[in-house]
Amino acid sequence: MTTATSSADFAVTDRPGKIVNRVLWTLQIFLGLFFVIASGGPKLVMPASLAENTSENLSMPLGLLIFIGLAEVAGGIGLMVPRLSALAAAGLAVLTVLAAGTQAFIADKPAMAIFPLALAAIFVWIAYQRRATLTELRNTLSR
Repeated sequence: MTTATSSADFAVTDRPGKIVNRVLWTLQIFLGLFFVIASGGPKLVMPASLAENTSENLSMPLGLLIFIGLAEVAGGIGLMVPRLSALAAAGLAVLTVLAAGTQAFIADKPAMAIFPLALAAIFVWIAYQRRATLTELRNTLSR
């Protein structure tokens, strides 16, 4: 005998438990503030000085540096907004994987790629745990 389940039944079961939810919010707030204040913020406030201080074997155009800063700030804010947390975590996972690739292959410093890869793994976990918000966001936008 088969039973039909609606997508609303899955949304309830996809939510993390109480302890996991607290751990997720702690990580999301900490990483969100990190990306807004320490990572993306300086790229927007003083991009010219950061572009000049990049290593000698990695030259970064000023426009790309500003775009990365905007993406980091938007992702950091999105991590702290409940409806956008999964989408922001997925975007930041892509961003940090690209940062790791830049460190490993373009800057030729593979040891510096470990931190962005660890962040990417954390963001993938956050996006997976918050996947129910993607369904809610899709349903809200399709109305």
